[in-house]
Amino acid sequence: MDRTVAPQRRAKNLVRRLFSAGIAMFVVAFLVAPPAQALALPTPNAFVTNLDLECFKTTPYQPPAITLKLRHLNPVLANQPNLQVTLGQREQLCVPVAKNSVIPPPGVLDFIRFVDLSCYRVTGPSLNLSLALRHLNPVLQNVPGIGVVLNVPEHLCVPVSKNGVVPSSDVLRLISHIDLLCYAHTPNPAMNVGLTLTQLNPVLTNQIPTSDARVAAARQLCVPVQKSGDAIPADVMNIVRWVDLEKFDITASTITPVPLTLKHLNPVLANLPAEDARLTAAMQLAVPVSKNGMIPPN
Repeated sequence: MDRTVAPQRRAKNLVRRLFSAGIAMFVVAFLVAPPAQALALPTPNAFVTNLDLECFKTTPYQPPAITLKLRHLNPVLANQPNLQVTLGQREQLCVPVAKNSVIPPPGVLDFIRFVDLSCYRVTGPSLNLSLALRHLNPVLQNVPGIGVVLNVPEHLCVPVSKNGVVPSSDVLRLISHIDLLCYAHTPNPAMNVGLTLTQLNPVLTNQIPTSDARVAAARQLCVPVQKSGDAIPADVMNIVRWVDLEKFDITASTITPVPLTLKHLNPVLANLPAEDARLTAAMQLAVPVSKNGMIPPN
């Protein structure tokens, strides 16, 4: 045998063993590596106090006839009777914004920037309930609260995705359960405050520029409800039950119409077809409020 063959064979075997050992070490490291850390839920107070939505008029759309049984979640309204509504025409899409360049903190923004609510006309019985509302968002802390009497429900606002952009499972676990029933109320005092609004959702940040808005009359109180058939995890329930938003009419800059495709995120409505929508004008601003002094916990 050629004297050079044995050393060459030994060298090849050594390379083969080292390569196999390297692969094994990589596989072991992969198997024992900890999974990516889940995004922690914000506290109810941190989430709610930073949640502001600008509501745009959409081109009209009539969803398939579907009747929903709703129950109130907020402690102040927990004793109110359940009600049944039928989805009517879609009239608005409410999307997350920052006011006066005050951006929600990291860990909260991750969730808030994906809160997109599509609002459908509904009808129901009047509550005839008196409530004292106070602003929760830091930008509006010096704006006086208002007393209102809730009348009939006018809209049900439910979570949707835009243009196929769906958040991570950690974020979806929270936002997919935010359903708000919006009640007309009297009186309708004007805030008469100017604000600068900046889009937070990634689909709209390059579509709708930062703009000035004048906040006018208080119009609706949107309160959290649960749809029959929607199993809300306990830790998520502890947040969504505190989402109370007061809708104010606004006068804002005109926008170039924005075409969107909406898809329902809540499990109860997930089988409904995708919807084409075109945003045509900013109509209202929904801001977080407390009812009768009940503040979301930290």
